[in-house]
Amino acid sequence: MACDLAGQLKDVNHHLALGALSAQLGLLGAGGWQGTVEKVRVARTGGLHVAAPVGLLPNLDKPEALQRAWEVAQLLGRLGRSFAIEPDAAALLDLDVEPEPLETWADRVDVAVVFGGDGTLLQAAKRLAPYGIALVGVNLGHLGFLTELEPEEIESELPGLLTGARVVDQRNMLRAEVLRGDEVVERFLALNDVVIAKGPFSRLIRVEVGLRGRPAFVWPADGVVLSTPTGSTAYALSAGGPVLSPDVRALSITPICPHSFYARTVAVDPAEEVRVRIIAPPADAFVTVDGQHGIQLLPDDVVVTRRAREQAVLWRRPGWNFYDVLRRKLQEEEGAHGGE
Repeated sequence: MACDLAGQLKDVNHHLALGALSAQLGLLGAGGWQGTVEKVRVARTGGLHVAAPVGLLPNLDKPEALQRAWEVAQLLGRLGRSFAIEPDAAALLDLDVEPEPLETWADRVDVAVVFGGDGTLLQAAKRLAPYGIALVGVNLGHLGFLTELEPEEIESELPGLLTGARVVDQRNMLRAEVLRGDEVVERFLALNDVVIAKGPFSRLIRVEVGLRGRPAFVWPADGVVLSTPTGSTAYALSAGGPVLSPDVRALSITPICPHSFYARTVAVDPAEEVRVRIIAPPADAFVTVDGQHGIQLLPDDVVVTRRAREQAVLWRRPGWNFYDVLRRKLQEEEGAHGGE
């Protein structure tokens, strides 16, 4: 049966055949098409495509990230595994390999090793999620909530992850659109959050949050954070929002510095469409996504946010526990500032 299935998967021509194959595997269920893609890919990365190249995605601005990527390239060679790498990174690492643009990885690469901090992994997740490629993060940053390995663990732990000793951690993402009249002027994909906030001047704005086709809240505040459970330990936490386990089905809406005793975080079903606009004053306001991309908003612009079809897929070691990570990382953060 396993051999037959491997043969079928080998001959699958991606999207059209995935639905039929998923039905044979019993994977086509409530998750719909996107759930099917993710589950088939999990089946693939569970051992059917053991010889697939491993993507290498270093932060090009961090010398240590480049060094670690070079070391992993050598490790993969010793393991008999090939790797895929983008042209810019290949040039900096001086590797004797044909570079490949990330857009060509979709049919060949099941997992990419990302070298950097959480910001690097957030960027990589947005680039790889449309292709269903999983990520293993190597922490070269500060907290490392999303990354899985510390640099000193690469040699001992990465081979096991690549050969099947892992659990798959799937994270919901958000799609955001900026509407200007009837026109969509910008689209974003987010793993952590979508933030609508005032400009640099110290004055409040009035933020209207719409749910189910009508205004639900109007908050005098500095802005609002729309967060996934993954982003609940980021800006939303600083704004007073709750920490949500990654497996909670929720989208949290948290006002930033509200001038009110009664403005609190509201958690809604992630399938809800959330519409946010600034109603007064017509001051500078911006929408930013994962703290990395954004644009200035004009009067009457509306930011529409909903759950994305894409999911970020993270590989974890067996026994991984969100609450262990939360406790350890927050203790590290408190310890880092204890002497200030």
